[in-house]
Amino acid sequence: MTPIWSTSLPDWESRIIAGKSLMPCAPLFPGEAAEAMAVFNSLRMVDVPGQPTFGDAAAPWMTEFAEAVFGAYDPEAGERLITSFMLLVAKKNAKSTLAGAIMVTALVRNWRHSAEFLILAPTLEIAKNSYQPAADAIRADESLRELLHVQDHVRTITHRLTGATLKVVAADSETVSGKKATGVLIEELWLFGKNPRAHGMLREATGGHVSRPEGFQIAISTHSDEKPVGVFKARLDYFRAVRDGVIDDPKSVGVLYEWPAAMIEDEAYLDPANFYITNPNLGRSVRQNWLEEELVKEQLGDEADLAVFLAKHLNVEIGQNRARDRWAAADFWADAGEPMTLDALLAQSDVVTMGIDGGGLDDLLGVAVLGRHKETRRWHHWGRAWAHSIVLQRRKDIATTLKDFAADRDLIICTDATQDIREVADLCVKVKASKKLPEKDAIGVDKLGLPALVDELERRGFKVGDGGLVVGVSQGGYLHDAITGVERKLADGTFKHCGQPLMAWAIGNVKVELKGNATAITKQAAGRAKIDPVAALLNAAKLMAANPDAVRKPNYQIHFVG
Repeated sequence: MTPIWSTSLPDWESRIIAGKSLMPCAPLFPGEAAEAMAVFNSLRMVDVPGQPTFGDAAAPWMTEFAEAVFGAYDPEAGERLITSFMLLVAKKNAKSTLAGAIMVTALVRNWRHSAEFLILAPTLEIAKNSYQPAADAIRADESLRELLHVQDHVRTITHRLTGATLKVVAADSETVSGKKATGVLIEELWLFGKNPRAHGMLREATGGHVSRPEGFQIAISTHSDEKPVGVFKARLDYFRAVRDGVIDDPKSVGVLYEWPAAMIEDEAYLDPANFYITNPNLGRSVRQNWLEEELVKEQLGDEADLAVFLAKHLNVEIGQNRARDRWAAADFWADAGEPMTLDALLAQSDVVTMGIDGGGLDDLLGVAVLGRHKETRRWHHWGRAWAHSIVLQRRKDIATTLKDFAADRDLIICTDATQDIREVADLCVKVKASKKLPEKDAIGVDKLGLPALVDELERRGFKVGDGGLVVGVSQGGYLHDAITGVERKLADGTFKHCGQPLMAWAIGNVKVELKGNATAITKQAAGRAKIDPVAALLNAAKLMAANPDAVRKPNYQIHFVG
């Protein structure tokens, strides 16, 4: 009889606070789980004093995770009913040790001749970290040494009877093209998120599952040292949705050691009494006093470094930049989101201003539309940006991030040199047609840039300069009133935005500096980080702060004579 199960865990927040299991279901086939766990539990942790076996020393959460993987296999049908797993846990919680033990067990239990098992690591160094515990466990067991052939120089372990192999592959030096792996374990998925080729690489690595119904894939990771992007963000969002019951997918199980929302809001992760939340191996491979000492050191240093420490060792997801020189608006941005289309924004507004900012072909071109609600007079922002494909080549560090924004349609990747200019002009024409722009000073642009766009707008009939719709806006300290005005309106709830990830990212890139007595936001201070969509917002806010009125149609009155 096929078992009935669910992989959702809607009460995970109360369970993780209570220190209870985060496994949403028991092993589907207990007998199969027990046989596999006999192998798993016999493996030795060579890097632990006394070299205990997993059966003697493994924490319950590790055993439960392994049981879930092996217990999902139906031995009669030859099919695995749960095929995709994700483990998110803080650094130094023995992820690599667990990975090696699971994959060695899978190699021993495998029945398919010449089967391939892969541990796919993002770098050579991480590949070594994954390979070593597996190789050491085999060398520590006489019966396993006879059964499995270990070849360190190629990081490969071969089953002498079936010819099946377990290979640890570094994605930065080797290819996975053409692999037909039965089981794939992906180490440190967060680093794959930064690789623009990662989606195709992982697709190749797991392609063998089409013809191998016993196949599985496991992703293990800490949190990223920056906002999650790429395949890491996509999979994390998916497994969260499965866990929360938003997506019904009984073939996927996520065990995610992360902070409940209320604890993030209260910064409860800074209390050492709560370190156990995302460190289930606390007291074993993770030392409480070390975490406490390191946290104190990081709190005395740069807040950006503190954010990375919290992400890696306490699994606190990085959102907006928490550096001391961040824009104060970043603290209120996340709570001010109200998803809305541009058309809806135009319809609800009595007046609209626009801001535009950009640079060369290796920069972004940002546009902001800022509407004032006709009844509440709240400001509501919508943004979009354009990027030329050359940016993806020159800035590989953010290429995956930009592609994510392109998938959201918040960013357009240009296919020719003038696409951004044409489409920004098209957008200005659309907003002008709504008759919500002021009679003058309606579209603010950086005085020093965008001559090609200004030419295009003039060609489209927009008057530029004094008394025109398009006006130059001085940057730096001249935007002080716009900067502080947006901060205050975000804080008091009279500024709303459309909840676009592009803008949250750009807001997090902003750094403020003082220019005399004025607060300034400049690209020089931001360095290589992209803030063009924010600069466009400030240009629009500068014009909206003048409290303009929209262009109105003449109010003709008809008088009857006689």
